[in-house]
Amino acid sequence: MSGSDPFLEPGVIVRHPGQDDWGSGQVQSVAGRKVTVNFQEAGKQVIDTSVVTLAFVAEDPRGRRGAAR
Repeated sequence: MSGSDPFLEPGVIVRHPGQDDWGSGQVQSVAGRKVTVNFQEAGKQVIDTSVVTLAFVAEDPRGRRGAAR
């Protein structure tokens, strides 16, 4: 998990605050501050969370958290 955004884990749905046209996206992986998100309209993007604060939308739509704690 990223230290700055504890909600970020695989499966969580997020939005990029500066890219409304990307739609919502599902977190694929978290490696430190680098978060890979698969957005509806922009595909896979690697986001540096030290630069961009992703907005939480929902937990994993499959009804489970993505990563074991």
